[in-house]
Amino acid sequence: MSFHSESLLDATDWRILRELQKDARLSFNELGRRVALSAPAAAERVRKLEDRGVITGYSAQIDPSQVGLPLLLFIQMRCDPEKCLLRTSTADSFPEVLEMHKLSGNYCTLLKVAVSSMQHMEALTERLGKHGHVIVNIVTSSALTNRVIDWENADVDVVPQTPASWMNK
Repeated sequence: MSFHSESLLDATDWRILRELQKDARLSFNELGRRVALSAPAAAERVRKLEDRGVITGYSAQIDPSQVGLPLLLFIQMRCDPEKCLLRTSTADSFPEVLEMHKLSGNYCTLLKVAVSSMQHMEALTERLGKHGHVIVNIVTSSALTNRVIDWENADVDVVPQTPASWMNK
């Protein structure tokens, strides 16, 4: 079985997206050179991708360990209904949280968190524990992060792969 991506993007749009995901600081001159467009044409394409919501923003990627947050955690939560983290807290209450995802299944929320120490992790899990059941997973290494989205010619077989096959991508 294969999965084909339906897209309203042409080959030039995909080339632009690949280049900007690798380096969002490219000038329109350099982007145009890389995708075989003039600078004004590249700028217009980017503006249209932004207007359509394909490109949603630009940001710097920061290594948390280089700013004093060396421990990366994934925290699964099963909140008590009357104490739901998403309804009773704000992002400002938990500056350690880098990402928050609402889930289906046994857990309602998945948090990606960076902390400074084991003591910091313990204090955070105590604060989160007031909202319900918490499971903490400490990241020991990351095999794949910030992957470039490139589904221009997607023809993905829906067959499980061994973990080693992920390491070669």
